Amino acid sequence: MPTVLVTGASRGLGLELTRQYAADDWQVIACARTPARAAALGGLAEHYPGRVEIQTLDVTGFGDIDGLAYRLEGRAIDVLINCAGGMDRGGTRAAFGKIDYEDMARLFHLNALAPLKMAEAFVRQVAASEGKKIVNISTIMASITRNRLGVGGFYAYRTSKAALNAITVNLANDLGRKHGIVVAALHPGWVRTDMGGPRGELDAATSVTGMRQVIAGLTQERSGHFWSYDGSELPW
Repeated sequence: MPTVLVTGASRGLGLELTRQYAADDWQVIACARTPARAAALGGLAEHYPGRVEIQTLDVTGFGDIDGLAYRLEGRAIDVLINCAGGMDRGGTRAAFGKIDYEDMARLFHLNALAPLKMAEAFVRQVAASEGKKIVNISTIMASITRNRLGVGGFYAYRTSKAALNAITVNLANDLGRKHGIVVAALHPGWVRTDMGGPRGELDAATSVTGMRQVIAGLTQERSGHFWSYDGSELPW
């Protein structure tokens, strides 16, 4: 039975990733900051006994990440999915002149540094698996090329995820050479979740179904690239 570790599993895309992988007979290590408040995740653990293992993890606490890696020492992880993330608190567009710089630093820590720390902490477990994949959930809003269309705004979210994209390429280079690990960034689409809002174009099930197909098809040749949930490649 292959194993996937998912951060941010208490809701939204992380919860749906947990649901679909468990339904497909994967062992899911579902990480949530406060499992006691994650009723839906607890329901999945009850529905799929032995397949959904809930672990407490605040990805912004690097000591927490090291502690989880220590607890899971010796266990092979086929796919590590860095799904936990957040958006600007400063209004829907976080416009120039209204930027909350403390919040911007918070998002860099959550959206960029935490996935890098997860990769460092779990590289041995991923390298010991058959799958050997690390996936960072990014966004098309991080694409510098696509942001030449005059949209703007969302300074903290865009730049923190663009940093994650740069980290993804670095990890693909370093971990591919040394460990044979495939690393990719994935855009889930505009999804109707707590973070994406009710006007999103996709439901979580459609997005995750597509992302899982992309993940299953990742190879060394497709490592270090930016992919959409529909399988198309996106520009950096």
